[in-house]
Amino acid sequence: MKRTIKSYVLRAGRISNRQQFALDNLLAHYEVPFTGTFWNWSELFKRDAQTVVEIGFGMGASLLAMAEAHPEQNFLGIEVHRAGVGSLIADLHEKNIENVRIVVHDAVEIFTKQIPPESLAGVQIFFPDPWPKKRHHKRRLIQPELIKTLAAAIKQGGFIHCATDWEEYAQQMLEVLSNENALINKMSEGGYSPRPETRPVTKFEKRGQGLGHGVWDLIFIKK
Repeated sequence: MKRTIKSYVLRAGRISNRQQFALDNLLAHYEVPFTGTFWNWSELFKRDAQTVVEIGFGMGASLLAMAEAHPEQNFLGIEVHRAGVGSLIADLHEKNIENVRIVVHDAVEIFTKQIPPESLAGVQIFFPDPWPKKRHHKRRLIQPELIKTLAAAIKQGGFIHCATDWEEYAQQMLEVLSNENALINKMSEGGYSPRPETRPVTKFEKRGQGLGHGVWDLIFIKK
């Protein structure tokens, strides 16, 4: 899979003292380096367990809550923005959560070079950048090529779970996911899924709901 258009723009955002301390002193404990060869999940997490990947975890609120609620699962978080990485690392350290690892690299490269085929229990992508302007739609993360790549990485019966608060992007997600032959919509009648209890409601989402914003969840299962 070759994709030269990135779905993100790296900006030199402000990093708090707490985030910087975590990056300087704690990152090595949680980070998985990009090597270009397939990972072995049992070696990476030092145990045998189902592994779920979150692409673009932002400030890490959802990933933190899910890892805390499901200590029996392994979680790999992918994020390129250092403020979010620092924030999640600090939280993981404070709560002594050990079932999360982080990789600071482009998700497309990770899935094509690091993740073995049919090795994941699931992939989650919550509130990716909607790139609302039409000329920027090509930057959107959810594209047919990527979904095909993600589907190849998950086991039979595994899931791809996307969520967005941008209705037009939700429609595109539904179309792209529905057109992938390896996947089937968890909703037998098609369409969007109710938010599962496994996906935490973040402060950002609660604020949007208070303003009347909708949220659309899509859950597709590997055939």
